[in-house]
Amino acid sequence: MKLINHLPEANFNITGHGPGFVAVNKDRYEHSIVVSPSQLQQHWVAHIDELKAEDCQQLLAWRPQIILIGTGTKLIFPKAEVLRPLIEAQMGVEIMDTQAACRTYAILVSENRQVLAALIV
Repeated sequence: MKLINHLPEANFNITGHGPGFVAVNKDRYEHSIVVSPSQLQQHWVAHIDELKAEDCQQLLAWRPQIILIGTGTKLIFPKAEVLRPLIEAQMGVEIMDTQAACRTYAILVSENRQVLAALIV
């Protein structure tokens, strides 16, 4: 699915997504990534069951306003202890399937929000 025709003024825009991939700036990624308007990390946990508190702690270093965690094709909530670093930092975090996270990221970036999307493909 192509998301938007007009790209916001960000270095990294999600330009498409579908089964088994996410496109950032029209480059296709078939593995998990972390993306913000200013950074792209090309590797992240491959499945939500692999997510650890340390992984969430590392996301805070990006200094986002809000974190979106895309859990793959299905919405799966991580255990509370995994999200504890985000909760203790009083970080806004949304858990959703990856396609919903891609759409939400595109909207928030278009509003010039400092969003981070950690996407499991």
